[in-house]
Amino acid sequence: MNRHLALFRAIASKSVTLSRRYLVNTVVGLITLYVFFALIFFGGQFVAEDLVSQSVGLLVVGYFLFTMAVSAYADLTHDLTDEAQWGTLEQLSMSPFGFTEIVAVKTLVNLLGTFATGIALLISMMVTTGTWLSVAPLSVVVLCVLTLLPVVGLGFVFGGVALVYKQIEKVFPLIQLSFAALIVLPVGEYALLKLFPMSLGSHLLQRVMTDGLRVWELPVFDLGVLVGQAVAYLAIGLFVFRVGTAKARKRGVLGHY
Repeated sequence: MNRHLALFRAIASKSVTLSRRYLVNTVVGLITLYVFFALIFFGGQFVAEDLVSQSVGLLVVGYFLFTMAVSAYADLTHDLTDEAQWGTLEQLSMSPFGFTEIVAVKTLVNLLGTFATGIALLISMMVTTGTWLSVAPLSVVVLCVLTLLPVVGLGFVFGGVALVYKQIEKVFPLIQLSFAALIVLPVGEYALLKLFPMSLGSHLLQRVMTDGLRVWELPVFDLGVLVGQAVAYLAIGLFVFRVGTAKARKRGVLGHY
C-alpha cells in the first residue's frame, strides 16, 4: 500500500509541478473552454433564444461531460508522446512498478485533474447562464466516473497504438466529434442506444443534475449496464495497451518519437 501511495504522490507532484511551470498554458486552456461555451450559449440565444432557454440545463451538462471526456481520452496519449519526446519513456518502462501500473496511476492523476477543471468550468457555466443545477456530489462523481471509464479505456487503446505508430493525433478531432454525438443520443426513446459508450451515462447525469434525482433513485438496470460498459471498455483498453507495449518493445521503438 505504501509503495503504491508513494508512486501516486510522485506522479501527482510531477503533474502539479508541470501545471505550475506552464501556468499560462494551463490558464489559457481553461479560459478557452469557457469562451467556447460562451460563444455557443450567447450565439444560440441570438439565433434561437427560446430553444436555448428551454434546453440550457442540458447544454451545460452536455458541455461539462464533453470537456471531461476529451481530456480523459487524450491525456494518456499526450503523456506518452511527451515522455517519448523527453526521452524518459524507456526509463518508465524499466521501472520496478511496471509500465502498465505507472500509466494507470498517471491516468488516475489525470482524471483527478480533469474533475477539478470540470467543476471549475461547471460553476462558471452556471454563473454565466444563471441556471443552477442540482449538484449532489456523490451522485455526480459516481456517474461521471462510470461514464468516463469507457473513454479511459479508449484512451488506453489509442495509447497502445501510439506506442507503436507514434503520431496519431490526426485521429483526435474525429473521436472528439463522436463524443459530442454520443452525448446527445436519445437513449430514452431507443433502448439499444444505451449500449454505446457515454450515451447512457450522459442521459443519467442529465437526470441527476436537471431533475434533482440521486444515483440510488435511478433504474437499477441502467446502472448495471453503465457498470458493465465501464468494466468492459476498460478491460479491452488495458489489453490493447499491453499488446501495443509488447509490440513496441519487440520492434525496439518504445522510446522513439
